Amino acid sequence: MNWHTRLTQAREAKGLKKSAFARLVGVSPPTVTDWENGDTKMIVGANLIKVCAVLDVAPDWLMHGVEDVLEFFPGAQRVAIADSSNSYQIPKVKLRLQAGINGIQTESDGMDGETQGISRSWVSRKGFDPTQLIAIQVKGESMEPTFYEGDTVVINLADKSPHDNAVYAINYGGEAVVKRMSRDAGQWWLMSDNSDQRKFYRRLCNGAECIIIGRIVRREGDHF
Repeated sequence: MNWHTRLTQAREAKGLKKSAFARLVGVSPPTVTDWENGDTKMIVGANLIKVCAVLDVAPDWLMHGVEDVLEFFPGAQRVAIADSSNSYQIPKVKLRLQAGINGIQTESDGMDGETQGISRSWVSRKGFDPTQLIAIQVKGESMEPTFYEGDTVVINLADKSPHDNAVYAINYGGEAVVKRMSRDAGQWWLMSDNSDQRKFYRRLCNGAECIIIGRIVRREGDHF
């Protein structure tokens, strides 16, 4: 049995249609079709992590048909990572967006590794679904001093309801931006935390040009 057959079986065992599975993983339905038809050589990086998390299977089993890849190497020993059982490794990605499209595709962010470790107890305490969490790197200065360029922020994809003064990742005309939402005069606005409001002015969040990707729920960075 090849890996794409195992993928189909695991998806069907979960009772997931291709469209629902694609939405949970953060890819398009045609991508799932390519995977299951064997048109893709293999699944790697953040996509593999999310697929296995959604289907509750091990990467070694999915891609190689074994419960543990060490079966390929008799006498080898696994390197233990301290406290790995206490953390979720969520995908650290770059977002690929299209203007007016309510959905995302992701690719691995290889700069600082492909995952971000998040405490299981923190995820449980917040009531988050770990399969709905992704991490991205902040670009630009518009959210200083709350977020600095290079900071890593965690997005909860399950939370797309706007709340006054909360921070979100937004698909703004096909561009991924991190902004604070503000309710004013019956409309939603995207606000920057940078005090230079002439440069980082507020923008109206209205219709298909402004689509919420998810709420920012955590920051990892070097600034205090």
